[in-house]
Amino acid sequence: MSSSSEESLKQRLEELQKQLGKKQRFEEAVFSINSLLQNNFSSASPSLRKSFYTVVCRVATILKTRYTAPGFWLAGLRLFEVAEGLFSEPSEKGHMKNCISQAKEHLHEIDSPAPAQEPAQNRGYLFEGHLTVDPEPPQPQWLVQANLMNAVASAFHAESSSPVDNINTDENASHVLEELISHLDSVIPEILENESGGPRVPPASKEVVAKLPIITLTEEILTKVGPDAECSICKENLVVGDQMQELPCKHTFHPPCLKPWLDEHNSCPICRHELQTDDHAYESWKEREKEAEEDRKGAANAVRGGEYMYV
Repeated sequence: MSSSSEESLKQRLEELQKQLGKKQRFEEAVFSINSLLQNNFSSASPSLRKSFYTVVCRVATILKTRYTAPGFWLAGLRLFEVAEGLFSEPSEKGHMKNCISQAKEHLHEIDSPAPAQEPAQNRGYLFEGHLTVDPEPPQPQWLVQANLMNAVASAFHAESSSPVDNINTDENASHVLEELISHLDSVIPEILENESGGPRVPPASKEVVAKLPIITLTEEILTKVGPDAECSICKENLVVGDQMQELPCKHTFHPPCLKPWLDEHNSCPICRHELQTDDHAYESWKEREKEAEEDRKGAANAVRGGEYMYV
């Protein structure tokens, strides 16, 4: 392919990338990109292949941040499948596989809405000596993990202290061991990640996340943040028209990128600002830790003050 032809193709891809931001032109632009990809990628130079990859990634980003219509996602799915078969770089093929998986998941959710669930039986639970009306809420993950580790310690302590007539102890230890194995994926990271001894941070409150403001990027905003600005989670460059969700610390991210991040980490990827959770036990622990930290600082200041008095 001649250099002039490649330059013409690059310009065409840039035009199509701009059209992706217009809802009425999106499907037509995706079909055109798909056609150009199939007809020209095999003979394209590395530079042109990079342009193809960039525009396909842009299709994925716009689908995740703006559009939910099945027709748009179906067009994107067909493009991702073609691109995955043509791209040779392992990282690019891996990204296309993820895009294909997300598109199929989105289309499946539309085609198969969750069936209406029958109302569950009202099973109250004892709280401070009274039977409640509502069913008992599930224990937070960190509490499940803590209880399990305590049970393991108790089981092995009982086994070592009762060598005779230990049939019940063996059965209990076996049961605890099975529970531990079934929760290994969550317990081991908990041990490794929380050297301070505190519970793992639960997901951010859904109500808090829902109230986070969403802004649409304009030319003026992009000029202020710079031409290389990107979403710190998905690492895709930002363009005019992108929707961004703003945390209380003022850092912004694509909403579809931010939600799963907050579910897993519940902190700003940049400054680690933590959001409020729906876990009352964790919030109470956090308040106690805050008060304890203030007491420690007060005691330290008092000690330093006393030292100055005797200098």
